[in-house]
Amino acid sequence: MGIWLAILLPFVMLGARVAGFILVSPIFGWRAVPVVVRSGLVLLLTVFFAANIPNAVNPATTNWLYAIVLIGQEAVIGLALGLMARLVYSAVQQGGMIAAQQMGFSDAGVLDPISGSQSRPIATFFEMIFALLFLAAGGHHILLRIISSSFSSFPVAAAPDISVLAEGIVVAGSTMLLFALKLAAPILAAFLILSVLLCILARVLPEMNILMASFPLRVGAGIFMAAAIMPSLNSFTIELAKWMQKHLIT
Repeated sequence: MGIWLAILLPFVMLGARVAGFILVSPIFGWRAVPVVVRSGLVLLLTVFFAANIPNAVNPATTNWLYAIVLIGQEAVIGLALGLMARLVYSAVQQGGMIAAQQMGFSDAGVLDPISGSQSRPIATFFEMIFALLFLAAGGHHILLRIISSSFSSFPVAAAPDISVLAEGIVVAGSTMLLFALKLAAPILAAFLILSVLLCILARVLPEMNILMASFPLRVGAGIFMAAAIMPSLNSFTIELAKWMQKHLIT
């Protein structure tokens, strides 16, 4: 039993952390990525880390029950780090959802080919463009550096600081909302002005059906504003990538 623990436990612990991160992280954890590719990536990264990280477990003082606890700890760390990256990455999708809500596309749901869930056309369009820009900016390297640097922040076989992980998830969630509002702010401002103009028009022409007339105006204004903010999506991607480097890579 001690021989099997000495051989397999360090490798399985590293694999549990890497697998947890890959499972929920953006890009690597997308449903569009085949399971075989994700499994191969987990195995490749585990072999790489196993060759560079020394074994911190003494098999002579370890039993099977304690080994299961250690593997669970590593999986929790990987899941928490992947969730932080996923929340921050979802800022663009949430910004697109806000824009779609203002345009009246709240009921126009389509299948997102990236996440595999129901989304809205504008949100899906923003997310696909952002994914290309994120990859072009080296975002996949940032994700790999997050899991790599986690081994120095949270050493293998050491009990994880749950408060630090929970605080990181809360900060990532608030950052997601902040970036989403920042992206959707021009669209919200445009629709606020449009609503004021429609209210004035309803007073001037009370016989006019403002509700029906507002639908094409909202769609047209939304498409125009989406096209207007599209050039700024590159700087938005760089800003989000810098936030990941500063707060998720230590």
